[in-house]
Amino acid sequence: MGERITITAADGAFDAYVARPQAAKAPAIVVIQEIFGVNKVMRDICDDLAAQGYLAVCPDLFWRIEPGIDITDQSEAEWKKAFELFNAFDVDQGVRDIRATIDQVRKDPACNGKVGAVGYCLGGLLAFLTAARTDADASVSYYGVGIENRVGEAEKLTRPLLMHVAEEDQFVPKAAQAVILQALKHHPQVELHTYPGRDHAFARKGGEHYHEGDAGQANTRTLAFFKKALG
Repeated sequence: MGERITITAADGAFDAYVARPQAAKAPAIVVIQEIFGVNKVMRDICDDLAAQGYLAVCPDLFWRIEPGIDITDQSEAEWKKAFELFNAFDVDQGVRDIRATIDQVRKDPACNGKVGAVGYCLGGLLAFLTAARTDADASVSYYGVGIENRVGEAEKLTRPLLMHVAEEDQFVPKAAQAVILQALKHHPQVELHTYPGRDHAFARKGGEHYHEGDAGQANTRTLAFFKKALG
């Protein structure tokens, strides 16, 4: 199954989970974590992407705060810990770590040179910023939190971005969704889908708001998007 590699940044090094496909060379996808660290949900996403033929890499973006975070959404104590990590997290530094991951993965002998990114929750915001600030070939954002405050960055988008927005997202209220839709729905690089009745993290298996049907539809759209953009 998966393995661990070390990513080198300008000011240190951090771990990443890697799932490798059967092919000797393949496109890579950087999987950007939620607020629960590189946990089983993220590792399973990597494993699923590897089964689809991608080199999947999930970097530990909380490494400066506390390396090796691996918690769930199943207890009040874990939620408290997750929000403490979220509040201590430097988003801009996280994007720089993602850029370092993309740069290193692109040079991996198993990568064919194409690198995409997909992120969830906090990672959904980071995926949007990755699309705007890095040379990722394609990015996917699932229910990103806080994008409404950064829509001005869309002017820097030069590569494809797919966005999944939950219409009843408790962390992205209707007013915030309106800002996002107004700014991005007609952007030439953006494909945006909304999901009526769905709450935050509707694609997180085992989560309170998981919806198999809409998660399946979103994931199918994601794979089709990556196939077109990355091959």
